[in-house]
Amino acid sequence: MAAQAPGLTRARRWVVWPSAALIALVITFFLSAWIGSSIPRNTRWVEPEQGIAIMVETNGVHTAIVMPLVTAQKDWRADFPTADLAAPDSPYTHVSVSWGEKEVFLNTPTWGDLKLSTAVRAAWDGEALLHVSHYVRPAPSPDHRVLIVRPEEYAQLVRAIERQVMLPANRASYPGYAAYDAFYDAPGAYNLGNTCNQWTSNILAEAGIKTGWWTPLAGGVMKWVPKPR
Repeated sequence: MAAQAPGLTRARRWVVWPSAALIALVITFFLSAWIGSSIPRNTRWVEPEQGIAIMVETNGVHTAIVMPLVTAQKDWRADFPTADLAAPDSPYTHVSVSWGEKEVFLNTPTWGDLKLSTAVRAAWDGEALLHVSHYVRPAPSPDHRVLIVRPEEYAQLVRAIERQVMLPANRASYPGYAAYDAFYDAPGAYNLGNTCNQWTSNILAEAGIKTGWWTPLAGGVMKWVPKPR
């Protein structure tokens, strides 16, 4: 058998070692995400039988918090006016709020539109947006899971989200994917340690609700919210 040329062997090493390092990095990320999301915050929290019904929703990759549009604790219409929607006159009853990376939100309506350069930039130093959707009587489903929270817990949840809402005069708004949603400038920086799903669990945790410590992936959030029976 002919001996391999030294140059060819070195070239293969330059390909193999970075590939192996990347695979190890990906495995470490997913393993740490599973472990981190399995460690609970607010361990003594128990869902009450009566209270205010919210939802935690997911599309499998991204999560959001769905709340009544108007309650004694909060009227979201001032923060997220329906005038910003393409269909402002529908009888909306709920509002869905999530946080994420600007370029990913605005330029990737489907995951097939996601560019590698956008994903890399978002992973390290992304700008933030709020994504706000308005719903009419959303029905519970495996992807829209109901949580009952106490009025005081809901008030805490509202305050946590309010800190992420910039004054209308200080923010830009952007068209959404459909007639019932819009995007808004938001504070914060997006990265792998502070993802859209981490934002969701942080908001829930501030309200005293049981959730995971580190939840970069949607499954890490949803594992703490029971599926509808």
